[in-house]
Amino acid sequence: MNIEVCYSPQSYHLFHKPDAVVVVIDVFRATSAIVTAFYNGVSKMIPVATIEEAKEYQKNGFLAAAERDGEVVEGFELGNSPFGYMNNKIKGKTIAISTTNGTQAIEVSKHASKIIIGSFLNLDVVCDYLLAQEKDVVLLCAGWKNKFNLEDTLFAGAVIEKLSHHNSVTYNCDSAIASKHLFNLAKPDLFSFLSASSHRQRLAKLDLERDIQYCLTLNQCSVIPFLEGKYLVKM
Repeated sequence: MNIEVCYSPQSYHLFHKPDAVVVVIDVFRATSAIVTAFYNGVSKMIPVATIEEAKEYQKNGFLAAAERDGEVVEGFELGNSPFGYMNNKIKGKTIAISTTNGTQAIEVSKHASKIIIGSFLNLDVVCDYLLAQEKDVVLLCAGWKNKFNLEDTLFAGAVIEKLSHHNSVTYNCDSAIASKHLFNLAKPDLFSFLSASSHRQRLAKLDLERDIQYCLTLNQCSVIPFLEGKYLVKM
């Protein structure tokens, strides 16, 4: 079982393996919101790349969420704040969702044999699942508009740190090694380590510090969403 880390969706074609498990990571905030939604009873989610696609689902009676540049898109009730998915209104529902980065990462990796959703909120169950599969793993960071970001890389490093103690696991690409080193530097206080990171600063300006704190909380939601056809469903 070999683990590689892809720092942005734009580079995914360099890492694609037909039989690998892809973990899509968008810590601030799409994958954290998706995990939270399933933990709170959503039935299915439909990740779409564009706002126009989300609007079509909305016109057809679906709940729809759309976020761009950290803010809810006008005309939508939901964005990618996890706190928007902590209510009874979503239970049993199917929600279409489009975000700046996270759903783009799902889109580029859609031909992988298995795509699961990772966040600090479900770190342990994701690691347990990957270990049980005995397959190569690509940790796909959504980044920020196809650029590297710190928070997604830290989550990738957390996965590698937890799995690296098993003899069956290797991680010999530099991006994986760097991710593990970064996580080990950051793990005493993830929140403080990310204080100067670009996306934390971006969200802080939008008064979303509460979202940041929540998204950096480990193992709050023991669920694994995965892609089945066009739907995300709970494993």
